Amino acid sequence: MLFNSAVFLIFAVIFFLGWPLLRSGARRRWIFLIAASAVFYGWWDLRFLLLILASGLLDFAVGLGMERFPRRRRALLLASIVGNVGSLATFKYLGFFTANLNAALAGLGFDAAIPAVQLTLPVGISFYTFQSMSYTIDIYRGQIRPTHSVLHFFAYLAMFPQLVAGPIVRARDLLPQLEHAGPTTATQRWEGIKLLTHGYFKKVVIADNLAPAVNAAFGSATSGESALFWWVVVSMFAFQIYCDFSGYSDIARGLARWMGYDFPRNFDHPYVSSSIREFWTRWHISLSTWFRDYVYIPLGGNRLGAALGHRNMWATMVVSGLWHGAAWTFLAWGVLHALYFSIERLTGWPDRLKQLPGGRHLATLLVVLQVWVAWVVFRAENIGQAADILARMFGTGFALDPVLAIGAAPLIALGVGIAREAYFYFGLDKGRFARSRLGIALEPVGIAVLIAACIFLRGKGNDFIYFQF
Repeated sequence: MLFNSAVFLIFAVIFFLGWPLLRSGARRRWIFLIAASAVFYGWWDLRFLLLILASGLLDFAVGLGMERFPRRRRALLLASIVGNVGSLATFKYLGFFTANLNAALAGLGFDAAIPAVQLTLPVGISFYTFQSMSYTIDIYRGQIRPTHSVLHFFAYLAMFPQLVAGPIVRARDLLPQLEHAGPTTATQRWEGIKLLTHGYFKKVVIADNLAPAVNAAFGSATSGESALFWWVVVSMFAFQIYCDFSGYSDIARGLARWMGYDFPRNFDHPYVSSSIREFWTRWHISLSTWFRDYVYIPLGGNRLGAALGHRNMWATMVVSGLWHGAAWTFLAWGVLHALYFSIERLTGWPDRLKQLPGGRHLATLLVVLQVWVAWVVFRAENIGQAADILARMFGTGFALDPVLAIGAAPLIALGVGIAREAYFYFGLDKGRFARSRLGIALEPVGIAVLIAACIFLRGKGNDFIYFQF
């Protein structure tokens, strides 16, 4: 069920009409949340419910087992990790692995080929498996105690707003919230409206108007357009994926706020960053902190010296790349960001550059350049196409005609996306006018304008990009 669909609007109306009536009493509240989430998730394919049920029951049982049999905590945690990572690997990477193994065997002269198995990828499997694993890992570490109610656990795991595309909410943050559900305040409702409005605006007005131009450009592997054309197209993709993904997170957070719950912020204007390190504190925050807490730090972080710190960081970024999908392009994207991190750590160039007049602006420009190059690899159909596009980007040719041929709607959407980030980059959101009585009084007018734009300026509806992950 898509947030940007009529059926979801009907679903949301029914849910929020019933929520005030059914939220009193923990058991009744959890049953209502689970039932609504089952309808929401099962709308794609009822079979998907079996997988999340199996994953959830495994981790619920493991949590109770670690409490009852503390000496077997390590073995039980291993069972949780193997079960979750195993299901993720089977559905997401089995086809990729067999295809590449067959290619390797053919290269060695072997005729026998392993039969390829094409499995339907359950929507959001990468998100809810990580959310479920955080529960058992935190119990193992003694950071939380397991819940003894299977309804409480599944209300946490399957809660529909963030279920398929995040943010990844930790058990220690959400389980305590789910124990209560009082009436929402006027502040919560207004914050929810703002999050929903900005989320839908980023998705249907910016991302969906950029998508056709981006798809057309990357769909033509032999495109001979100039450097300027490809810089514009890659900028369009950068804002498409950002507005699409952060738009989903904002909508999820807005829905949760209307329910009286608080999800963590998942994006914080990443394109204003002046270092790659800062970029990763602003981009997909719930995932980057997940990898930090459950991969990088357990490997040793940078506690064992600089060399091992680089090794651990590279391992984390490679895993992050593979998390996004079973393709060499995603792996290369992770490697590129690991390379950026290493260069930054070894040279300290952002801090050095920011000491110069105008250095902060130049540092931000260089970070954008690095991120844009990585986005080419991320979006390309294959490594060959990525190399071809990058060669064109750093080649010659600055004719305007190919850019103008893209069309007005995508170019305007790109301009709006850039202007929106510039607003935050220059601190206008915290400026004197924004904090003045007039600025605060005009906020509802701005929300009304954005709602009107969502209705009249929306692009052709598309799935959210991160559903494929």
